[in-house]
Amino acid sequence: MTPDIPKLPLPSPLLGSEVGTFTEYTVTQRMPAIARRVITENNYPENINDCLKQLASELPSESLSPLLHDTGVDFSDWMKYLQPFKGQRWIDVPWFLAETYFYRLILEITNYFRKSQFQGVDPFQLEKNKDLETSLDSTRALCIQLNQWLADAQKEELNQTALIALLYFALWGNRVDLSLWSALESERSHFDIQSQQSHILVDDAAKVTELLASKGKRIDFVIDNAGFELVCDLCLLDFLLGSGVASQVKLHLKPHPTFVSDAMIKDVLHTIEFLAADNHEDVTSFAKRLQENIASNRLVLSEDYFWTSPLAFWEIPDTLKSDLSAANLIVIKGDANYRRLLGDRHWDFTTNFADIVSYFSVPIVALRTLKSEVVAGLKPEVIQQVAKSDSDWLTNGQWGVIQLVD
Repeated sequence: MTPDIPKLPLPSPLLGSEVGTFTEYTVTQRMPAIARRVITENNYPENINDCLKQLASELPSESLSPLLHDTGVDFSDWMKYLQPFKGQRWIDVPWFLAETYFYRLILEITNYFRKSQFQGVDPFQLEKNKDLETSLDSTRALCIQLNQWLADAQKEELNQTALIALLYFALWGNRVDLSLWSALESERSHFDIQSQQSHILVDDAAKVTELLASKGKRIDFVIDNAGFELVCDLCLLDFLLGSGVASQVKLHLKPHPTFVSDAMIKDVLHTIEFLAADNHEDVTSFAKRLQENIASNRLVLSEDYFWTSPLAFWEIPDTLKSDLSAANLIVIKGDANYRRLLGDRHWDFTTNFADIVSYFSVPIVALRTLKSEVVAGLKPEVIQQVAKSDSDWLTNGQWGVIQLVD
């Protein structure tokens, strides 16, 4: 990848001080609620809980707390990231920095890196486990369908319908209440894709299948959430490997807990163990293939501190940049990764997406449900139409994009 920044002048970053925005609501309401939830969902001692309460109370109007040296590998990097914003209020610094720093600070407060009984304890583990367990029925239904598609893939050319359906699952994975399920329950051979298309504002899924028509590619995934969304991602990559489209898949994961449910290597391994322990044959065969692919290095799990930094995608370190440039396609999952792609800035929604992400030298596809006021590459008539039908379309997670830059 070339170290270029977008081909266009950079607009200003989103800030928590923008009155009436989802950004303001997140910094002043949602983030304090998350800090308090960490208290109720864990058994931390009083002194840690007091610090979490203090963090919750300072977010709406006070300045950034300093980061204490907690032996975390990224401590010196954070010193650099925070330097320009010393003494500034949480709501006045770029939102992406405020959010990523908030989660890093929770780890410092809860002794995640320090030698203690809480070293390596994920403060969000309860949430991750809950999502995995409550979506088991959905997981089973999807595995039955996946195994059928893989059996068919042995007999014929790449099943485009299967691939598009799995792309949709990877897109909507954190919405388990999909209308897709009704189609799966009643008539498994007729997969209801049409009902989903009306909520996809840019849909390049068919173009992605064309790009993947030839076999033996390396496909990289920049992963978003653990839980059922991760299961959907694993189903997609299992299909890519099983049908020969991919010879290797590499997952790029977070090195520490962040954004509540973001996936780490241990979450992938835990998910596979959870699936392997199920008593449903379609689920256990899926888990077994994943284990075999990890053992044979066809499925590679990697982590990098870039993914928990407040940096934009175009500020990616050279080592990670050259690693990603070896892929034939990079699948970029989720809202926070999309925000990183766009530098979490106020782009006009109609700005050409490819012009912003011009710093990639390999094809990328962004699979993202909208949960923040950042998006590009939309047609004016699409914006007009969706804004008329849903005033919260930018942030309620009901609308998605599948954007390919080839």
